[in-house]
Amino acid sequence: MALKPFLSRHRSALVILGVAVLLAAWIASGMLTREPAAVEPRAEPEPPTVAVRLSRARPVERLLTLQGEVLPDQQVMVRAETEGRLVETSATLGAVVEAGALIARIGMDDREARLRRAEAAVAGREADYRAVADLAREGFQGQLRVDTALAELEAARAELESVRLDIERTRIRAPIDGILNRREAEVGDYLSVGAPVAEILENDPLKAIVQVPQHSIHRVQQGDPARVEFNDAEIRAGTVRHVSSRADTATRTFRVEIEVDNPGRDLPSGISVRVRIPVEEVMAHRISPALVTLDPEGRLGIKTVNDQDLVEFHVIDPMRADADGLWVAGLEAEIRIITVGQGFATIGEPVRVLAEETDSAS
Repeated sequence: MALKPFLSRHRSALVILGVAVLLAAWIASGMLTREPAAVEPRAEPEPPTVAVRLSRARPVERLLTLQGEVLPDQQVMVRAETEGRLVETSATLGAVVEAGALIARIGMDDREARLRRAEAAVAGREADYRAVADLAREGFQGQLRVDTALAELEAARAELESVRLDIERTRIRAPIDGILNRREAEVGDYLSVGAPVAEILENDPLKAIVQVPQHSIHRVQQGDPARVEFNDAEIRAGTVRHVSSRADTATRTFRVEIEVDNPGRDLPSGISVRVRIPVEEVMAHRISPALVTLDPEGRLGIKTVNDQDLVEFHVIDPMRADADGLWVAGLEAEIRIITVGQGFATIGEPVRVLAEETDSAS
């Protein structure tokens, strides 16, 4: 009996609840009977397209490249060996002179008078010695007097030779073959013994001087060939003439001399040069410097494509650069280098090779 009042009081709520239950049942029945919609498969991205070049390694010289300077083979300062006033200069600046050639002359002054006096003294001493020797043979003179006369004769002869040598020294001659590079005294200058007169350089051969780092000195031996490049792009062949046995304590480098023939003396000394010394021959590839990149570890290398068209990274050993490109070692004998599109090529990922060319240098 109590149910009727309850139903009458909550009739509206019960109606709403019934409608909600029926609606839920209808929705559920539709979801259970309806077939699920087909899911479209996700398309795989296309691999990036690259261009590659087939490169084959070739034997290339590994060069030790150093900066240095060229010096004359000999550099001599000619000095006066006697005193007096300079009265003549025979050779002009820049002239090639031979050893013994007259380049200047000091005035004679009283040397001729001293020569005549010395010659007369020798003649007198010779006469005295002959007379004393004759008397000694006849028993009228002792041996002591003969020895004294002979000593006086030798002293006179020595004085004569001294005067003659002094006269010869007034003629200043070139001590070596070379070029009269600088004149230190002019006509009218009074020269003392040891005063500079002229500088003579011998530029044939030249010697190129370089400093080799201590970690590379074991690769350089006396007699090794070398190439010396001058400022005007002149290149001359040279030979290692001397390798220092002791490093410079300040720089820890070794002085090396390279001899360069200069028969026409057309190359000057005292200028900067670049010296290249071949130290070994290795197999290397020629690449464009623009193809060099870095791996995640910061190492220099290039990207290549293997036989499965997967991208690989190879660390390179740069050898040298020239007008044709960069020569690098440390690679396989034959590689496919990515030349276009390497920025989109990920190491280990596949790529699509659009075009392939062969290194013409190979």
